[in-house]
Amino acid sequence: MASEIRRGTLLWASFLTLIAAGVGFSVRGVGLLTEWANAFGFTFSELGGITGGGLVGFGVVILLASLVADRVGYKVLLLLAGILQIASYLLTIAAPTVFAAGGKDPTYWCLYLGMFMFSVSCGLCECVINPLVADLYPERKTHYLNVLHAGWPAGLVLGAVVGLTMGSMAWQIQLAMFLIPVVWYLLLVIANRFPQSTASAAGVSFGTMLKEFTSPLLLFLLFLHACVGYVELGTDSWIAYVTERIAEGQGIYLFIYASTLMFCLRFVAGPIVEKINPLGLLCLSAALGATGLYLIGSVKGAIMVWVAVTIYSFGKTFLWPTVLGVVGERFPRGGAVTMGAVGGVGMLSAGLLGGPGIGYKQDYFATQQITAEHPETYERYKSADENKFLFFPPVQGLDGVKVGVLLDDAKTLTHDVETLQKAGQLADSPLQSTFAWWNASGSPNKTADEPIIVETRLLGGQQAMKATALVPATMFVGYLLLMIYFAARGGYTQVEISDSNGQTHETDVHPSAEDAIEQDKEGPSSGQA
Repeated sequence: MASEIRRGTLLWASFLTLIAAGVGFSVRGVGLLTEWANAFGFTFSELGGITGGGLVGFGVVILLASLVADRVGYKVLLLLAGILQIASYLLTIAAPTVFAAGGKDPTYWCLYLGMFMFSVSCGLCECVINPLVADLYPERKTHYLNVLHAGWPAGLVLGAVVGLTMGSMAWQIQLAMFLIPVVWYLLLVIANRFPQSTASAAGVSFGTMLKEFTSPLLLFLLFLHACVGYVELGTDSWIAYVTERIAEGQGIYLFIYASTLMFCLRFVAGPIVEKINPLGLLCLSAALGATGLYLIGSVKGAIMVWVAVTIYSFGKTFLWPTVLGVVGERFPRGGAVTMGAVGGVGMLSAGLLGGPGIGYKQDYFATQQITAEHPETYERYKSADENKFLFFPPVQGLDGVKVGVLLDDAKTLTHDVETLQKAGQLADSPLQSTFAWWNASGSPNKTADEPIIVETRLLGGQQAMKATALVPATMFVGYLLLMIYFAARGGYTQVEISDSNGQTHETDVHPSAEDAIEQDKEGPSSGQA
């Protein structure tokens, strides 16, 4: 029947929204950040601001849209998301035209707003798909939320493959690949009926949903998920960039490997959770994440960086969807509001703190190194702009255009200058000053400067990863405290909405072997899958 709710189809449509987000994020992070730095002159901090701005939009929209998701309806929000994703692409590909007309500053805002619009659309998807899948599969929320979020690393892999196989094509063509899953999920959304949320069906009022935020447990989980957003998505913005410095030529392959590992592991979350419960899985994941990041910031050579990335991948795989599962199990009366708060806080943290913070740390540590040991080289390559992050001291990082010219031996710059000269447009181009700098200062010192710049960028990236390891270490302590808290209360339990009045009871979602035997003797209950 056309009116039937097909949960497998809706799960697949939700999965495709994350593939679209992952492809768009990955194409930018793996291939386009370097190209934008070289073409438009951005520093690490500025590139972090562009990627971070996208995540900020993601977070804000998740929070706001979650408040109205039950009233507006899941289908309307997903249709709006698809339209915005198409519009974001059109704005982003206008960057070269904006740069030619106005230079670096308006180009930064063009890319920032394009990323912001893209992430707004992704935020609309996120505020729908998490409560939707939790409602579709109430018997195994944590497992199916992990399955759903396997779409994110799948998108990251596909985006990295696009960069690897289409690298010779214009970046506008590469970025357009994320529109394929967008069109696909839009067709599925149009053709299918969506269910009413469990909270709404149970008659839970909006005020009751908001009262869930008076729980110290929920507030603590939100704090820990802000840490998850910082360490997972903030690091994803930079991980290929940093590992490429450690193992030259292998950064993109490491990124594909790590994302593929995440994709596979998220399908086996259910059996793991049944053994050690969600909080145990989160505690173990945080410990592995901290270890992996510290190793990425410490190792030398290709073999060891593969080991470090493997450990880090095991650590970050289950964090995001498992926290969503815990909130869905413990606070079902919150519906889309509490689930949206989790995603929103994570994305806001990644956007406001993770992306810019890790970019700042790279500039900071690189600057500390090069100013102390090679001040002449620093003077030749420092950015004209200061970068700031929170209350930390401002730094002047390395100019992305000048570094790109150095590492490319000015081949691209020379070609572009010759092209502009023939067209009579060189006088109006910012490339004229860059070309003059290269001839006067860059080229004569190339032999001495190049190994210094390479070493400085490597040190800045690794030190940033090592400092970031403190975040999952904090998470480990937090999840351990939650394990102790629930152990003192008799074990982790799931809260369920039992009737139309919104009254709740708790059921053990991780029964012991003895409990399972007794259930087998009594036969399956009506609530079992």
